[in-house]
Amino acid sequence: MLSLQVRDIIAKTRLASKEWKKSSFAQRRMLLKILLKFTVENQADICRVSALDSGKPLVDASFGEVLGTCEKIWWLVAEGERYLRPERRSSGYMMFYKKARVEYHPVGVVGAIVPWNYPFHNILNPLTAAVFAGNGVVIKVSEHATWSALVYQRVIDAALAAAGAPPDLVRIVTGFGEAGSALVTGGVDKLIFVGSTAIGHKVLEAAATTLTPVVLELGGKDAFIVLEDADLATVTATALRGAFQSCGQNCAGAERFIVAERLFEEFVQRCVAVAGKLRQGPAAGEGVVDCGSMCMPGQAEKVQELVDDAVAKGAKVLIGGRLPAAGKGHFYPPTIITGVAQGMRIWEEEVFGPVMSVVSFRSDAEAVTLANDCPFGLGSAVFSRDVARARRLGAQLEAGMTSINDFATTYMCQSLPFGGVKHSGFDRFAGVEGLRGLCVPKAVAEDMWPFSTAIPPLLQYPVSDRAFEFCSALVWMFYAPTIAGNLSRGGCREAARIGLSKGDPQCQHDLHAGNLKGLWSLAACFLPKRGSKKPAQKKSS
Repeated sequence: MLSLQVRDIIAKTRLASKEWKKSSFAQRRMLLKILLKFTVENQADICRVSALDSGKPLVDASFGEVLGTCEKIWWLVAEGERYLRPERRSSGYMMFYKKARVEYHPVGVVGAIVPWNYPFHNILNPLTAAVFAGNGVVIKVSEHATWSALVYQRVIDAALAAAGAPPDLVRIVTGFGEAGSALVTGGVDKLIFVGSTAIGHKVLEAAATTLTPVVLELGGKDAFIVLEDADLATVTATALRGAFQSCGQNCAGAERFIVAERLFEEFVQRCVAVAGKLRQGPAAGEGVVDCGSMCMPGQAEKVQELVDDAVAKGAKVLIGGRLPAAGKGHFYPPTIITGVAQGMRIWEEEVFGPVMSVVSFRSDAEAVTLANDCPFGLGSAVFSRDVARARRLGAQLEAGMTSINDFATTYMCQSLPFGGVKHSGFDRFAGVEGLRGLCVPKAVAEDMWPFSTAIPPLLQYPVSDRAFEFCSALVWMFYAPTIAGNLSRGGCREAARIGLSKGDPQCQHDLHAGNLKGLWSLAACFLPKRGSKKPAQKKSS
């Protein structure tokens, strides 16, 4: 029954998308501006609703829910049309008389399966790009973010109505795994999945049955590299935010802190001092808190298992590392651990919790080796006063994104693609690549001048006895590596001699003499004969 319901939703969205694909960019911008206006004017309410469903503090909600969403909308409004307009391309050597371009046509219906950790942004992120590209979109939210999703659906419905868009253009599906499976196999034209690597495998397997193209944005275990010449005061503040924002429940959160040996002790001491002052509690409570709670049932226990395994194998917990007493909520404390090494689960597995694992290195090569010794490859960061050195090191990291002297700022540059390598998934959403990825790129070629080119007579069926010689001469003419080869008797002149063997003797003379007129003679081989124009149609009265 649920599968039929989801298919019915997709079918209605498809009808809406066929109407919406005819919309102007002006109307699409209007829809996005309406959503932007709502976001700016109601950001406090958005943050409270998201905090109640995800456990994050209001400040973290402002960072992740509001700022990122506003930046994405602004980029789409300002630059989106530019990247969806037909793009001119080179027509090549042989097709010099053609005009070539790529057109971007909406795929139709985009499906998106998104997690609970950013209830507002995870809906608006695929929504805004999909509708701006001319698509409809059906979004399956996590069962742990159902309440907030229903709140936001009312907002979306109002925005669609205000912009004159079809009411079924954007639909939200709630439910458990069955609803997600129904969306994957229900007939969407492209699917975006954001979630764990384990579920990503299942999504890809299901999508293969219908050959549905998939964008997989999966887990992360970002490396945070601090070279010995880094500004430690600035780096420490950024490191703490990268590790503990939203209680570490970020796909692109910093988990592995790889610090130069000379700075290691001071870096750890600074981080421990601040972590000991962090206030933790209910995000929607009366007081201000720095860290909220874990949202997913059992997630805090999983974090504890990873920490316990590391300690049992020689790691050392400097602060935190203990679940609160039973009955006091899912408030896993900010934790800093050193001595992490290969063979520990925490070295290989995504923590998705408030844990900083800090290791040291002695050389740039060792830092790169440690960073790349990981099954994930989403984001990364390198800190150094020597920017050129940081760039060189960053270029060697196996990751989809790298920030220099900052953390995760690639996401606030919304022209950039978002995604990773290895077990972090493939393809991209966001940026130019993500926006165009929601379209079918159609190749188009047409004549540059107002006439219709024709197949040379020698190559028309039945082909001439000298057809192959003619083709061989054309290859020499266009693709010989030297100009002498292009103009040789085996190239330009030979092609024209064969093509004009029954033609104008003066043209043959020009070619054998090497005159430029001979090139135009050769071009004549491809053009319609005089008098072959279709008679002009009489104008209707």
